[in-house]
Amino acid sequence: MPTEGSVRRRIGLVEDHESVALGLRSILADQSDLDLVAVAATVDELLASGPKLDLVVLDLRLGDGSSPRSNVEKLHAAGARVLVYTGAENPFLVRSAARAGVLGVVRKSEPAAAIVSAIRRAAAGGQVVTTDWAAAIDGDPQLPDVGLSPRQREVLALYASGEKAGRVARLAGLSEQTVNDYLVRIRNKYAQAGRPAPTKTDLYKRAVEDGWLPMPEVPPVS
Repeated sequence: MPTEGSVRRRIGLVEDHESVALGLRSILADQSDLDLVAVAATVDELLASGPKLDLVVLDLRLGDGSSPRSNVEKLHAAGARVLVYTGAENPFLVRSAARAGVLGVVRKSEPAAAIVSAIRRAAAGGQVVTTDWAAAIDGDPQLPDVGLSPRQREVLALYASGEKAGRVARLAGLSEQTVNDYLVRIRNKYAQAGRPAPTKTDLYKRAVEDGWLPMPEVPPVS
């Protein structure tokens, strides 16, 4: 429990459901050592708001289609620790975030006291170990990292999501020949890692495996 004179941690939340954001704000309202100073629907929006944060509580499935891994990397680059705040996402999403180095995972359905405890621990730099977190880590296939550059990741994500090379070139501000050169290098890197991707469908699978594209939604059973 916090005591008088405790360090006050500055918390950010990335969550695109207003009711969830309001719920967490209410949960933290009476915590003298935890201050929810910023709430945004996307990581880019949170970072643009500019506050210095000790911890970002991150929802994994956001409406902007961003991948957990890229979101975590952006937050780490800004100097923020990250705690996953999840509903019932596929364990793949948690594994993707785990590879990027989040401190743990807490479910939105947990009791308020457990959520506060997890946020307090993560804000101080501690690991938050839960059953969900352990299951995701244990289930990680530990696929070899192919070492793509940020520019190669951008090209891969655009191309593998269905865009043609010409369209990728326009979106990325590159020539079409440069895009094709990148794709050759990307395929070579996957082949060297023992994860060949000769077709566009294979590249899509690799991009999903590595967290550069979100896992496809499973259609509801009617």
